Amino acid sequence: MADQVRVLVVDDSALIRKIITGLLENDPEIKVIGTADNGESAIEMNNSLAPDVITMDIEMPVLDGLTALQRIIATNPKPVIMLSAHTRHGAEATFKALEFGAVDFVPKPTSQESSWADAIGEQLRSKVKSAYKSKIVAAGQILVSEKKGREFDKKDASSKIVGIGTSTGGPTALIHIFQSMPKNFPSSILVVQHMPEGFTKSFADRLNSSSHLKVKEAEDRDLVMPGCGYVAPGDQHIEIEENKNKRYVRVFRGEKVSGHRPSIDVLFDSLAETIGRNAVGVIMTGMGKDGAEGIVKIKTAGGRTIAQNEDTSVVYGMNRVAIEKGGIDAVVPLSEIPKKIVEYI
Repeated sequence: MADQVRVLVVDDSALIRKIITGLLENDPEIKVIGTADNGESAIEMNNSLAPDVITMDIEMPVLDGLTALQRIIATNPKPVIMLSAHTRHGAEATFKALEFGAVDFVPKPTSQESSWADAIGEQLRSKVKSAYKSKIVAAGQILVSEKKGREFDKKDASSKIVGIGTSTGGPTALIHIFQSMPKNFPSSILVVQHMPEGFTKSFADRLNSSSHLKVKEAEDRDLVMPGCGYVAPGDQHIEIEENKNKRYVRVFRGEKVSGHRPSIDVLFDSLAETIGRNAVGVIMTGMGKDGAEGIVKIKTAGGRTIAQNEDTSVVYGMNRVAIEKGGIDAVVPLSEIPKKIVEYI
């Protein structure tokens, strides 16, 4: 990176502003150019300082982070990373922020979290650099086609399983996909979304409430059923296991793979090895290359593979690497992914 990433840090706590600034400036490629203690000041400083990236708290006086985010995206858009509390309310507000146009989030530190710097610092710096290269997608800017392809009957059945992997920009894209899946979908969907521990259950609940599918945070030994979706828990891998003509989700901690836990490669490798030609792999927006090797294995095993195209990706990274490796059957915009999944099913 030739120039430093210039960051505006927004939080009503002076302690948190100091912690975030210190964590970011541990990387010589990142420079904090200003701090703000409320959303109104954040809007003014965004206009006057022109930062490359903004980190934004949600609950603040004068003007809250969600409202400030919406105004920034509408008037002078910049990549925004939200600081999110480890609570159900915090998770729900975070997913609203992602729908409003935030590119990513990190768990917010508290004075009780003495190990926060070690656990989150590297993640925060990585996400700031990723956000610097990202595309800002405001609410409603990426729309799913109203034509969903064929509808299924209750009697329809499929031996295929869909695996979806995504990272930065993924939560909003996944909501669009799940909203667009038809009734009586005869297959199962397993999802790896790079997301911290403590947020994946709320995210699975959000997908469940917006979809015809029954979606849950995966638990070890869940029976894989048609019309159901399973989201990898934060900080744990998922695989598929087949035994006596039944398929199960296995959830385990394990080492990080491709720099991540959960790892898309772990899921895709498992689908390739266990069900081969009955697998449908989908790789979407996100920084890095997690999932690229695994989706090549799915294609080699006779399964079908889909990648989100560059124009609709917040970060064209993992999907770009997968395409370059020759592992993709179809490169389509986000709006076409549900129809392509249905076609392959």
